Amino acid sequence: MCGTENRTELPLAASTAGCSCCSPGAASASAFPAAAGTETDEFAVEGLTCGHCVQTVEKAVAALDGVESVSVDLVSGGRSRLVVAGAADEAAVREAVTSAGYTLTSNR
Repeated sequence: MCGTENRTELPLAASTAGCSCCSPGAASASAFPAAAGTETDEFAVEGLTCGHCVQTVEKAVAALDGVESVSVDLVSGGRSRLVVAGAADEAAVREAVTSAGYTLTSNR
């Protein structure tokens, strides 16, 4: 296929508020798996629409003291699952998620 490009167009997440992580200055991060025997907490997060949203939340929460690992199971347009391993304070997690532009709706 010399001289031609095949590109698959992927659908964008539909949201009336838009994707708050894809604005200029958004950064990416990666989560590390939790160590065996580590305390984990689960939270429900609303407003995540894409992988960049996931990375933004993971980075914000991973920066908190006591957090060993963070992972997000994305449910675009719904309540995504945030799993935090380590000794993280719920109020600090809520503040990190809110500061990143999303809503922590509950501690599952």
